[in-house]
Amino acid sequence: MLEAYSIAPVDPGLEHRLRDRLAQKTMPPGALGAVGELAVALGIAQGTETPTGGPAEAIVFAADHGLVAEGVSAWPQDVTALMVEVLAGGGAAAGVLACAAGASLSVVDVGVAGSYRTDLPHLIDRRVRGGTRNAAVEDALQREEVTAAVDAGAGVAVEALARGARVLMPGEMGIGNTATAALLTHAVAGIPLDLLAGPGAGLDAAGVRAKHAVLVRTAARRPGRMVPGDAFAAFGGLEIAAMAGAMIAGGAGRAAVLVDGFIATAAALLALEARPALRPHLIFAHRSAEPGHDAMLRHLGVEPLLDLGLRLGEGTGGLLALPIVKAAAAVLTEMTTFEEAGIATP
Repeated sequence: MLEAYSIAPVDPGLEHRLRDRLAQKTMPPGALGAVGELAVALGIAQGTETPTGGPAEAIVFAADHGLVAEGVSAWPQDVTALMVEVLAGGGAAAGVLACAAGASLSVVDVGVAGSYRTDLPHLIDRRVRGGTRNAAVEDALQREEVTAAVDAGAGVAVEALARGARVLMPGEMGIGNTATAALLTHAVAGIPLDLLAGPGAGLDAAGVRAKHAVLVRTAARRPGRMVPGDAFAAFGGLEIAAMAGAMIAGGAGRAAVLVDGFIATAAALLALEARPALRPHLIFAHRSAEPGHDAMLRHLGVEPLLDLGLRLGEGTGGLLALPIVKAAAAVLTEMTTFEEAGIATP
C-alpha cells in the first residue's frame, strides 16, 4: 500500500531562507501575523522559496457506511448518491466555493452504495465496492479493499498534480462518516469516544447518546490501539482511506494539502501515522463545530487557519481558506522589499 509514494525530507535550510525572505519585505517584523507564518509553511510544503496558492484542486471522495444500519446518522444512506449528483453537477457548496476561489473540482466515487446519473462533468469513478460492511457486527473492509481505496485516492491526487495542481483540498461525502471517523481516531490515536461522538449532520442530544453507545459497542468488537491499515479494515471509511492516500501522494508530489474538518482530519491523522514525513505538507484549514475536531487538533498540536463554525465537509473549509493561502504566497513572491523601495532598515 502506497509503496510508490515516498516523501522526501524537507531541505533543512529552507525555513531559514523563507523567513529571511519574509523579513526583507516592506513591513515591520511579524506584522502579518499568522499570514506570514502561513507563507513560510506553504514554502516548506512545496519545497520552494517562491510558493504558490494555485493551481488548486478540491477532490471530494464519496462512499457509504454499513454502520448507518445502527442509526448513527440523522439521514438515510441514499442521500450519499443524491449528493454525488449535486456535487458532480457543481451545485453543492464545494462546487460553488471552488468556483468562487478559482479552484478545480473533482468528485470521486470510491464506494457509493446507491445509483446516480453518470453524465456529470466533475465525476470520476474509482468505486471499490458499494459501501462498507456494518462495522458493528463484522470488519467493514477486507485488507485488499483498504489498499484499493488508498491507492485510488493516491492515483486521483497524482492525476491532479499532473494537471498542474500545487494545492490539494481533499473532501468527503458519505452518510454516517462522522461515526466512522470517530472510530478510526479512537483506534489509532486513543482519543476517548466521549470526546469524538458528536451530532454529525444533525443528530439531537438523544441521537448523540445513541450514537455514542453504538460507537462504544463497535469499538469493543476490535479493542485496543491499531495501525492505520487494521483500523480501516475494522471500521471502514472507503472515502476516508482514499483521502489519506491523496494526502500522502500530495506530499510525495511536494504539494500543499489543505485539511478540512473532522473527517478529513481523521484521514490526516491516519496518514501521518503511516507517513510521518507528510507533516510539513499539511495545512489545517479550520476548526470544525463538530465537538471532537478540537480534540483531534490538540492531539496533533496544530492551530488551524479559520474558526467559522463550519461542519459541512466536502472540503469546504479548505476552499474557504484558499484565498488566504493565495495571499500568503503573494506576500513572499510579489511584495516589495526594503532594498527595492530604497528604505534603510533599522
